[in-house]
Parts: sequence; C-alpha cells; structure tokens
Amino acid sequence: MRWFTRPELVGRHHVPTAGPVILAPNHLAEVDSLVLSSVSPRRPTFVAKSEYFRSSGVRGLVIRWVCTATGQVPVDRHGGSRSTAALTAAQGILSAGGVWAIYPEGTRSPDGRLYRGHTGVARVALAVPGVTLIPVAISGTREVDAPGRRGWRRGKVRVEFGNPLDLSQYGDDPADWRRLTGHLIAAVRDLTGQPYINRYPTREEREARDAA
Repeated sequence: MRWFTRPELVGRHHVPTAGPVILAPNHLAEVDSLVLSSVSPRRPTFVAKSEYFRSSGVRGLVIRWVCTATGQVPVDRHGGSRSTAALTAAQGILSAGGVWAIYPEGTRSPDGRLYRGHTGVARVALAVPGVTLIPVAISGTREVDAPGRRGWRRGKVRVEFGNPLDLSQYGDDPADWRRLTGHLIAAVRDLTGQPYINRYPTREEREARDAA
C-alpha cells in the first residue's frame, strides 16, 4: 500500500495515543480505507456498506476477506433499524476505547467534490463521553485507484489529520447532530480544498460512478 501511494502524512500528533477517537475523512476512492489504515497511528475500524459482505466472484471474495480481517462493521444504506444497529456497534467500539473511522458523506464522491454529510457520526460522537472527533483530508487516491480503471497505478497520496473539533458546544439532539455535521464537513473542506455541494449524491450519480 505504501509503495503504491508514497503517502505524505500531516498532523499525526492530533490523534491521541489512548481513548475513543473518531476519524472522519472525505471519500474519493475505494482504496481510501486501506490508505488510512496504513498511515493511522492507531488501527481504525470502519463501517462498510453491507453489499461488500455479499459481493460475488473472486473480487467479492477478496473484498469480503479484507472487510472481515480488518474488523469492519456492515451497515445497510437503506436506513431503518439495521443502520441504527451499525451505529450502536460503533458506539461499542468507542466505549471500549477504540478508533472508529467513518466517511461523513456516506459514499464515495461521484466526481471528486465534497458532498453534504450524514448525521451518524455526530450522533455517535455526542453519545459516547470523552470522544475525540478528528476531521481527515485524503487526496491523491483517485489517481491511484481511478473509477472505471482496472488495477492501481502508483501515485502520491496525502493524508492530513486536522485539529479535533470542540464537542462541548453541542447537545445530544437532532438539531445539534446537524450543526455538528455541518461543522465537521466544513473542517474537512478547509483541509481538502474540495468544492462543496450542499446535497447528497443522487442515485443516478452513484450508479454512473459504480458503472464507470
């Protein structure tokens, strides 16, 4: 992973050596999770869309193995109780003093821009005492793992851990979940410099990305 990405790491000191931590990066390419895991000073656990655990063929077998071996938590993106169960599992990771990594956008960007964040990260951050919430910027992974191209190409990837967000100004209610999510996405945008789109990607945009 390091050979392919030649990672530049910035802000490593922002990640505390102990205690519950949430890493919240932007999401540009399928390889992002491997990149973050390879450079993070502490091992992160991700939630992964449940489709990854049901993929077929040789590629599906590899994906399932990676998801299982890295302790990823499946999440059903259609909402409802199963998504809530995944967030509950994330709370368990943090309550045990672990590191949870989550993409606030909920899916890979279809075009390299930064999209509106979902409130799941805020819900969990405000429900577990003592959590450190860190915005993370990943750049360069679309060049390594471009949509629609088979295999990886060697590139230069940059990962920056930003300043932890101040959670003391938020209560644990839906209005504050949305406020904190907006604050988090703004912090990620400031780190990445990506153009921001204040909406979720459409189904058509996601399908076009996945079909590329």
